[in-house]
This record gives sequence, structure tokens and C-alpha cells, in this order.
Amino acid sequence: MSYALKDLYSIDFINNLSNDFKMEYSNFDRNIFTQQIFNEEWEEKALLERMRHICYTLHDILDLTFSETIRLFKKVIVKRENLGLEYLFFNHYVSCYGIKDWNASMDALSFFTIYSSAEFAIRPFILKYEQKTMEQLLQWSEDTNEHTRRLASEGCRPRLPWGMGLPRLKKDPTLILPILENLKNDSSEYVRRSVANNLNDISKDHPEIVLDIAERWHGKHEKTDRILKHALRTLLKKGDTRALILFGFENPKNIEIIDLNLNPQIIKIGSSLEFEFLLQNTYRKSKLRLEYRIHFITKTNGISKKIFQLKEQYFPKGDFKIYKKQSFKNLTTRKHYKGSHQLDIVVNGITKASTSFELIP
Repeated sequence: MSYALKDLYSIDFINNLSNDFKMEYSNFDRNIFTQQIFNEEWEEKALLERMRHICYTLHDILDLTFSETIRLFKKVIVKRENLGLEYLFFNHYVSCYGIKDWNASMDALSFFTIYSSAEFAIRPFILKYEQKTMEQLLQWSEDTNEHTRRLASEGCRPRLPWGMGLPRLKKDPTLILPILENLKNDSSEYVRRSVANNLNDISKDHPEIVLDIAERWHGKHEKTDRILKHALRTLLKKGDTRALILFGFENPKNIEIIDLNLNPQIIKIGSSLEFEFLLQNTYRKSKLRLEYRIHFITKTNGISKKIFQLKEQYFPKGDFKIYKKQSFKNLTTRKHYKGSHQLDIVVNGITKASTSFELIP
């Protein structure tokens, strides 16, 4: 049975949390806490709204200083097992009420991130105290705990999804780069993947910086090599020549795409498109990155292009039949709109064939 993500904050969760606070702080009023949590708006609140509501409610009913509250939170959180997303409110509390106490807040976030990641909570401190907070992240990049090291990279991502913007780092990522250098061949894949995501963020504004780094890192360490393709994924999708060459993708001048066929050519929203084509390699064994790009019609009748991967492998000389099925069901992340759409077949960043199809209600 499926459930909404917001239901991580269930009645049982709130009751157990209330009991934990009561055990560590005798003045904690469980009845007032649960009454204020389950107010008239509770059912309509999404996950992050519920998380913030818990944070603000705790602040309202705890008659403690910031430092006293953090000490209480630490006592509560160490008793919990299998912690994760639902405990983000501890970190959110720090970002809301600790902004004037940098030292205590850094201590708190380095503690809480081990239990529930603090990459969102660190960002207000980067905005307000950029230099010393980035120096702190650099120090954390050498910590013995992988969660703390990951925070060093994830917390300063210029384009962290759902995270507060960091316009100065987006404009100039210089302060980020020493952190990524420290973590590029980290023993933890969890950390290295964050490095890749950070580099991918940077590549959207400063592709040359990331390409220079990738060319310098490539071939030096097996663990680093494994993250570079993920780090350059946006540039690879854009067909950037330097990115493609780095991974051995040559100019596909000897590759032809013929007999690109669609079935059907008129598709109802909610159904699927099937397409196939013949790939001809007329020269020698070649490493190919096969992708297809769809020019989606937007709500305002504009165009939104999205590229999807088909295959990435070596193809010997010869002919190869390629088949794919693409769903046009509406999703929470993508809505489909009627109109003429375009399909491109892309080989090593170069469009080799195109055709159109009609999407109808």
C-alpha cells in the first residue's frame, strides 16, 4: 500500500517524539505540543511544511535558550535509530534560530548531519558568513565521518535542488574547488557522488572550469574516474566536444541513421510512442553514445527539449537495429500538451536524424 511522503510525520511519530522530549525535559508539555502540531492546517501541509511546522512549534513551547535547546535535541536524537529525512527539523531549527550564533550552529550541524543531512540548513550561514563557513566546510572535507564529508560538498552545491540559492558561489565557484579536490577520490561513493553533483552544478554556469578539472583528474585514480561521467552529464547531453573526447567518443562522421520509423505517428496523451531505426557504421569499431531528443510542446505553446539515453557501447562495422518505446503518460514532473512534436536521434552529441509526430488529447 502506497502512502504520501508527508505521512512520515504520522501520529505515532509525533507521539513518540513527544515522549522522547518529555523523558529528557520534564517541563515539556506533550498535550500542548500535539495539539499545536495537529492543527486545522496539518492535513493540507506537504512534507517540508510539516517539517517546518514541527520546528516552529518546538521553538514556541520550549522555554530554553538556543544552546540549551540544541543540547536537548542532541539528547533526543541519539536515542533514535534509522534516522533520515523526517528528522530534518533539527537542522532547520539551527538555520532558523542559530544564525546569530555561528560557532554553536556549526557544532550543531556537524552533529545532526550524521543523523539527518544538513545540506539545506548550512546554506543561510554560507550566505551570511561566506568566507568562514566555506573554511569550515573545507575543514569538514577531511573529517573522519562520511556524512560530515558529504555535507562539505553537498552543502555548497551552487544549484542544490530545493535548496536556498547561493548566487555568489554560482557566479564564482572558486571557494568550492578545494573542497572537491579533497573529496575527489574519497573512500565513500556517497561522498564522491556528491562531488560529481557539485561539479555538474558548476558546469551549467562555468563549463570550462569543470572541463579543465575533469581533464586534469581523468586517469589519475579509479574512484575519481567513476564519478567524472556523472559530473559531466549535462555537458555530455549537450554534445560538448571536450567532454565527449574525454570519454573516447569520436566524431560520428562514419555513422548513419536510416529508416527512422514511428508507430503510431499520431499519439494520444497517456499512450506510448514506439520508434526504431537502423544504425550503420561504415568504418571501424567505434564507441557511441546513442540518445534521442524530444521537443516537447509546453503549456504556453513553446518548446522544451529533453534528451534521453538509448545505448552507450562499442559498435563494430555493420548495421544495427535499434528499438525504443517512449511513454506519454502525464507525470507530476512533466505534463504533455497537444501539438506537433519533434524526435531527434543523436550520436556522440550530433543530431543524425529527425522526424515529427502529433500528440492529441
